[in-house]
Amino acid sequence: MTDKQYKLATFAGGCFWCMVPPFEEQEGVIRIVSGYTGGHQPHPTYEEVCVGTTGHYEAVQITYDPERITYDQLLDIFWRQIDPTDPGGQFYDRGDSYRTAIFCHDEEQRQKAEASKQALEERGIFDKPIVTQILPAAPFYPAEEYHQDYHKKNPFRYKLYRLGSGRDEFIKKHWRADRE
Repeated sequence: MTDKQYKLATFAGGCFWCMVPPFEEQEGVIRIVSGYTGGHQPHPTYEEVCVGTTGHYEAVQITYDPERITYDQLLDIFWRQIDPTDPGGQFYDRGDSYRTAIFCHDEEQRQKAEASKQALEERGIFDKPIVTQILPAAPFYPAEEYHQDYHKKNPFRYKLYRLGSGRDEFIKKHWRADRE
């Protein structure tokens, strides 16, 4: 048994299937759960969230070891997976459940999220305003088991979905310029 203090980070970046792989590759990430948060209906189903009446976002909740990966590093990974200027969803997926948000678990996370958003705006990577919301953490409901690690359970379908969504093309276009 260990007394190590892990922390939570919760991010909504559109399709939760696409938000798991970038984080699971990171040393210090202990666990990633796909689920729903930010809405008013307790224990929603995928179908209910997709209809758009629950108020929930598709999100990932990350358990991490802050001694091995920082919240700032997680924020940087998050921003590089999304179109933060799109208020209507992400890429192929449209609707409120696919909007982007950072759900903060404490005041320190809120301050870091606000600072990272401001820094991103100042870098001028995007020609539209950043609309990703920064919200207080809300109850998180794990998605159905078939959504957990979807990219591993259904690699062919996941790759087709990812390719068709336009996410990778967007990431390449906007973040390649940032590295030059």
